[in-house]
Amino acid sequence: MSTAVVTGLGVVAPNGVGAGDYWAATLRGRSAIGRIDLFDVEDYPSRLGGVVTGFDAGNHLPSRLLPQTDRMTRFALAAADWAVADAGIDRSALAATDLGVSTASASGGFAFGQKELEHLCADGPSHVSVYQSFAWFYAVNSGQISIRHDMRGPIGVLVADQAGGLDAIAHARRSVRKGAPLVLTGGMDSALSPYGLAALISSGMLSTADDPHHAYLPFDRRANGHVPGEGGAILTVEDGDCARERGAHVYGEIAGYAATFDPSPGSGRPGNLGRAVRAALADAGVGPDEVGVVFADAAGDADADRAEAEVIVDLFGPRGVPVTAPKTMTGRLYSGAGPLDVATALLALRDKVIPPTVNVVADYALDLVEAPRQLTASVALVLARGRQGFNSALVVRAPRKES
Repeated sequence: MSTAVVTGLGVVAPNGVGAGDYWAATLRGRSAIGRIDLFDVEDYPSRLGGVVTGFDAGNHLPSRLLPQTDRMTRFALAAADWAVADAGIDRSALAATDLGVSTASASGGFAFGQKELEHLCADGPSHVSVYQSFAWFYAVNSGQISIRHDMRGPIGVLVADQAGGLDAIAHARRSVRKGAPLVLTGGMDSALSPYGLAALISSGMLSTADDPHHAYLPFDRRANGHVPGEGGAILTVEDGDCARERGAHVYGEIAGYAATFDPSPGSGRPGNLGRAVRAALADAGVGPDEVGVVFADAAGDADADRAEAEVIVDLFGPRGVPVTAPKTMTGRLYSGAGPLDVATALLALRDKVIPPTVNVVADYALDLVEAPRQLTASVALVLARGRQGFNSALVVRAPRKES
């Protein structure tokens, strides 16, 4: 069966725009969590977030696209451009119908939609942008990327909160195995607008702390919710043989994946994250002893953290595997979180270093990485969970040496 390998990375994150800047900031442990400054948050109970700075869409995209797009789509288009450039793709050798796009979104274009609804209420239908018909839609990133890069092959979008980003990458892998030579995939979200933040607060899952260093504390007894963030990553996923034939640089292989659903709350039955992890490892053909690091979902909620920790400890033993959550520097990016963790895992495998988790006092018998640490193994496990019971696990492996 064809292997699916990653040959390009495009990152837009609160602590770094571009894969290089993001990776350097992450290894330094530089947190970008702070007071949201995109609008006045004084009257909101949750005021902190991971806001992307240093990104001027006009420097990356044609001016004609700016009136059509929400902030999250501008991130996605720029990241897709960078992922294509990083992969060194020769479009003349590839037919448009062979190229696919698979993305995830949990929120759609919140800020764009809110602005146009305000126009509707204040001024009437004639003042609503025609682009409202698609700019708010959760599938718009897949559509805009496919148009910009003339990709007319398998196109899709996954919606499963934070788990959706891993699901989108898995769908890209599936498309490659079915014959598509190349798929752009990942996730990007930005819900840090007045309407978006109000919707996130209504979940009851956001931290209300005002100290950025003590607001998002996964696997810590002081945890009281998560901090929202924006951004994510787009990856170029290719057929392994095609990538090798053209001499592409390979970051690593999407080696295994599985997804499960938890039972309904109150059922008394346990969650199914553990089943997803075991199935993903089996799909990759690796055992727990081969995993060098786990990139945790890291919910920042006591019950959810305990459940995830129990799965990790049950499989690997107490403090049996390094665990890290670089999202403590960015906040939870929803559908962008999983792809960003996958990009981070691939960079960690490349440079043989595990990035840190910041500000957290570890508990739950986990070996939480609090400073950069050497990585000696060639396999990383990425976990993601979403509201309503979604669980996803994805295994990435360093490039195999040719014999």
